[in-house]
Amino acid sequence: MTLLRLVRGLPDPGQRTPRVLGVDDFALRRGHHYGTILVNVETGRPIDVLTDRSAATFANWLHRHPGVEIICRDRAGAYAEGAHAGAPDALQVADRWHVWDNLADAVERSVAQHRTALPAASAPDTDDAAPASQSPRREQIKPESSAPVTPEQRTDRWAVRARERHGAVHALLNDGLGINEICRRLELARGTVRRFARAATVEELLARNGTGRRLSLLVEFKPYLRQRWSAGCTNATTLFTEITARGYRGGPTLVRDYLHQFRTATHIPHPPRKPPSVRRVVGWIMSDPATLDPVDQTRLDAILATSPPLTALVSHVRAFASMMCSLRGQNLEQWMKAIEADDLPALRSFAKGLRRDQDAVTAGLTLPWNSGVVEGNVNRLKMLKRQMFGRAKPDLLRKRVLLTN
Repeated sequence: MTLLRLVRGLPDPGQRTPRVLGVDDFALRRGHHYGTILVNVETGRPIDVLTDRSAATFANWLHRHPGVEIICRDRAGAYAEGAHAGAPDALQVADRWHVWDNLADAVERSVAQHRTALPAASAPDTDDAAPASQSPRREQIKPESSAPVTPEQRTDRWAVRARERHGAVHALLNDGLGINEICRRLELARGTVRRFARAATVEELLARNGTGRRLSLLVEFKPYLRQRWSAGCTNATTLFTEITARGYRGGPTLVRDYLHQFRTATHIPHPPRKPPSVRRVVGWIMSDPATLDPVDQTRLDAILATSPPLTALVSHVRAFASMMCSLRGQNLEQWMKAIEADDLPALRSFAKGLRRDQDAVTAGLTLPWNSGVVEGNVNRLKMLKRQMFGRAKPDLLRKRVLLTN
């Protein structure tokens, strides 16, 4: 306690007001209490730590420290408002990474709205399909009701239920009912009803279905099981022992259930290639074409060949990337007009958000300044906060951030 009292009593280092100021928030207690770190972008050194992230607190600091000419920030409205109030003559610069991240969110919504085109990237191999004459025992396959439920079947059932709930929620909303009344009538949780109410189409919900689903423990061993079965080894216990030696951590029942399908057909089909997830397609679109894997590029081209809206989406994204990498912010207005003339609601919403902060975004796409050094100081602050587990109060944390070399 004596040592901590001495640290708290140390004077702040003498630092002049920076010409280029970087600002960002950090969590004192995630989801509850946030602070603000201020960094001299030219030197990379933190100059102050504020106890909240409100516009008023930031504006008051700027009033007490006149002379800031450039403010690097993210897209948060509070910092934009505080900068306007505390340093109206300062040039605000929106960080390019945050703008690009906002664009990625809009691209994900657009791909989700046109997810019916994604199966084009997973055309089945002709060798996998067996002729009817080679499957004389097909009639012996158990009916679907008695077969084990696969993850794909569970996903389909979720999709059917999601469509039903989405239709019911929006029907009641159109009748003028509130969220609480819909919860009571449909016997659903408030969070569930709000999620369905916010989704304009059910496809927005289905796009995220399964992205966080835990994969089967058997997935990586299925090719080996098919190979061994084709080689003549049909004993489930033997195959279970073999894959256990290779790292399988599941039980024998999962293996027997998977092998059961091979006992009722003379041809062992290769599993159909799953369509790429929405997130994966977004990654392809947001990647530099020069560095994209040729196989992924081929799959993306197959999707674009069947979907003109996604083709337009890729064109807009690459135009924005070119403008951002070459610092040609003067082309932003032309890019936004092209978006507004196209039928891509998510991108139009993104462009609408850019117009509300157009001066700062234009500066971010034109000037070399960015918030990279600020993000680095936020990571350093988190490290110091973890070192002081249980004692990371704002005043002590501020002293350590400012005084630690």
